[in-house]
Amino acid sequence: MAALLDKRLWIVTGKGGVGKSTIAAALALRSARAGRRTLVCEVNTQERISRMLGHEPVGPEVTALEDNLWAVDVRPQEAMREYALMVLRFETLYKTVFENKVVRYFLRFIPSLQELVLLGKILFHAQEKRPDGQPLWDTIVMDAPATGHAITFLSVPQVLLQTVPPGPMAREALKMKDVLEDPAVTAAVLVSLPEELPVNETLELHTALRTRVRVRTHAAVLNATFPERFSEDDLEALVDQPGLLQVAHAHHARAAQTVLAQVKLERNLNVPVHRVPRIFTPNFDRSAIEQVMHHLEFLVTGKEGA
Repeated sequence: MAALLDKRLWIVTGKGGVGKSTIAAALALRSARAGRRTLVCEVNTQERISRMLGHEPVGPEVTALEDNLWAVDVRPQEAMREYALMVLRFETLYKTVFENKVVRYFLRFIPSLQELVLLGKILFHAQEKRPDGQPLWDTIVMDAPATGHAITFLSVPQVLLQTVPPGPMAREALKMKDVLEDPAVTAAVLVSLPEELPVNETLELHTALRTRVRVRTHAAVLNATFPERFSEDDLEALVDQPGLLQVAHAHHARAAQTVLAQVKLERNLNVPVHRVPRIFTPNFDRSAIEQVMHHLEFLVTGKEGA
């Protein structure tokens, strides 16, 4: 399997509540540890990733967190200004058009405009260059919106190309589409839980990414899994201890559910599925992210962890 480090744009998505921000934080941290200039982008969120990594919220400006790791919260208002200036080039024209109260009111009703500027800002970073012409960012980790919204969000370039006339916006949409569809650059990592509904949504998301957005799924992460700890002999040995037997049976059932979920994902996605065990901790902090990162070593580097 090709390592995730072979790609530059990592799109992390999945059903709401499956831990995709946790996985995005761990992947970004591992990329930075590999010596790659890494930018993790949250999309109009409460900035969970910077908090998970032990930092204050960073806001809409690209902010250094630690060696090789930066973060940004891409928000509509600030992204609107930056994207408009990228396309229009002239700040005076931007102020005349986009800072006019009447115009701003009507801009709210343009379909997909918010998604356009948010995605445009992230993909602008993907195309930034250093003075020597090499990409400014070795890795960009996008903590993308959840399932259904993710498809709407990532479909914006195609929608625009079908609806807007030739011009600056169409050219930008084509650039965005090319980046998303390039398997040498972009890889989707789908996050799920070992439960029926999240697994089914992951399969639907994979299909929509392939057919509607043409973004390739690189791998899936099965989060909060339970490894098997009790053999049949162990369960028989606990017959005289009903309290412990009940706990063992519950764990045994969850471990079996993990196996079923992994098999279903592997058969239908045709990509590797990486397990991250459930971590029991009162505070999901930096140390927990470090543990998750260890379990994603093979996904990122293609090599087993030490």
